[in-house]
Amino acid sequence: MTHLSLERFRCPQNGSPLALADEGVLARVNQAIEAGNLQNGAGQSLTTPISAGLLRAQADLLYPIVDKIPVLLAGEAISLDQLSHSE
Repeated sequence: MTHLSLERFRCPQNGSPLALADEGVLARVNQAIEAGNLQNGAGQSLTTPISAGLLRAQADLLYPIVDKIPVLLAGEAISLDQLSHSE
């Protein structure tokens, strides 16, 4: 994923820049998924760990990267506000 030119990627909801999520964010997301405490923007409970994602500049929303393809759909985005409620 490091060869990807990230400056072209923008949040489809507010146009802000996106950056690769670090391991700490991914670890917290995956802990919440494992505990059954995380849903995507469409309200679906997440059951599969996230190996990579793009984080919105405000650090409040994560777009998963699936099979090396960023999924920039509002319904697939993960609100990181849920993490504070699941800890």
